[in-house]
Amino acid sequence: MALNVDLLRSSFAFVVEREPEVTRRFYDVLFKNHPEAKPLFASRPRADQERMLRDMLVAVIDHLDDGPWLSSQLGALGAKHVGYGVRPEMYGWVGASLLETLAGVAGDAWTPELAAAWTEAYGAVASLMQPAKA
Repeated sequence: MALNVDLLRSSFAFVVEREPEVTRRFYDVLFKNHPEAKPLFASRPRADQERMLRDMLVAVIDHLDDGPWLSSQLGALGAKHVGYGVRPEMYGWVGASLLETLAGVAGDAWTPELAAAWTEAYGAVASLMQPAKA
């Protein structure tokens, strides 16, 4: 799978420029759509969660063309998330909430091409974070 790295990077920069607190907005969307997820985030202040997500999004965007880095980092992150109680179906919740957030911030600039690129990228990230099924 060949991600559209340039499109992902430019659209991420556009979204962050429009909404510097995009991760705050993401959590608002996630908890609105899936309030049952909120207890998973109770161990840390929300500002910390937002910062960690922002930092990881930036790192992933920076390393989109570095498969070994993505595999290593996202695999380790996924293993941590299992320990937090994250179940496989929750990746779908996060993906839908992320896409809704990005589309909401991008507004009229959100095109079918962007939606497809981000859907594919999130699917790749989620796949790398989840342990292989036996």
